[in-house]
Amino acid sequence: MAARDRPLGSTIAFVSSRGGPRWVQSWPRRGALGRWVRAFDDTVDRWVERARDPSLDPLFYGLSSAADHALLWIALGALRAARRGDPAIALRFAAVLGVESALTNGPIKLAFRRIRPPSTPPGPLPYGMHRPRTSAFPSGHATSAFTAATLLSEDSPASSAYWELAVLVAASRVYVRMHHASDAVAGTLLGLAFGQIAKRVLTPSARESQQ
Repeated sequence: MAARDRPLGSTIAFVSSRGGPRWVQSWPRRGALGRWVRAFDDTVDRWVERARDPSLDPLFYGLSSAADHALLWIALGALRAARRGDPAIALRFAAVLGVESALTNGPIKLAFRRIRPPSTPPGPLPYGMHRPRTSAFPSGHATSAFTAATLLSEDSPASSAYWELAVLVAASRVYVRMHHASDAVAGTLLGLAFGQIAKRVLTPSARESQQ
């Protein structure tokens, strides 16, 4: 039975770990919020299926793969550090993304434990993609994308490009069927929040060197 066909709140196998499958309850659970989230996700999924085109695969699968473990964003941070001639910029930026990833993929995802959408059959995925073993909610790719974009775009001449890239990365996770649309939306909001917190935590001198 496909994940979307299971009743809300039903007990299902979530991920396989070294110790075997862990059984958890799906999120969202029963109630008005659960029905709204499910309806929103189904509406977006139907739109994405209609818009799906092989010519878009290299873009969305490639971006999704490149953004694994925030590598795409770390590379952009390193590029900024190289232009500024200050390795500390890259170290601070990577540290922010490391903290964000630890929180998102740790306690935050464990609080929801949502199953991922029905995906492709078992086997290698295109463009070097990997199947995540964490909860679907929120999208870690979207969270890191908008955390990074918040920092990289500040007073940057390429500000709009960072935001557009973040949007594409978040959308790619829905396109490749690794996330529900609501996962990407939640990750976007969480990333914006992390970015604002990071800007406040960084010292004024550190913020200036990031720009």
